[in-house]
Amino acid sequence: METKTLVITSSAFINEGPMPARYTCDGDGINPPLQIEGLPANTVTLALIAEDPDAPKGIFDHWIEWNIDPIKEIKEDSNPGISGNNSAGKTGYHAPCPPAGTHRYFFYIFALDTDIDLPAGADKTALQQEMEGHIIAQGNIMGTYKRPSQNPHHDHH
Repeated sequence: METKTLVITSSAFINEGPMPARYTCDGDGINPPLQIEGLPANTVTLALIAEDPDAPKGIFDHWIEWNIDPIKEIKEDSNPGISGNNSAGKTGYHAPCPPAGTHRYFFYIFALDTDIDLPAGADKTALQQEMEGHIIAQGNIMGTYKRPSQNPHHDHH
């Protein structure tokens, strides 16, 4: 079964470009809007995984959602489906707050031919297992974020 490609864009940032602070711990900490093109006609639900591969302790899961209706846009500051646990141990969107340097944030969207039967708060691994064999299309967008310098004047002490 061939997996089709979804085109994921955001009205807030360009692919591989910087994400506005509004969507991070330095701003409102809300999720960015995501636009989705190319959903197959037989899409039943969407799932979303957002992760930071540059986190110091390995991949940090920022946002896990499933059973999202096959919509063309996930609006900013929204809770589009059932929320799984992020790496902070909470459900919903965990705003990027990288400790140092520029981190990459990948937002993956999956079109599925089924509903996902998981309780809220399940983790990414459980979602990935449930999705296996049901992904009919997928796509992603990546945004970067670097926190503004806490101390613009170099302090040599």
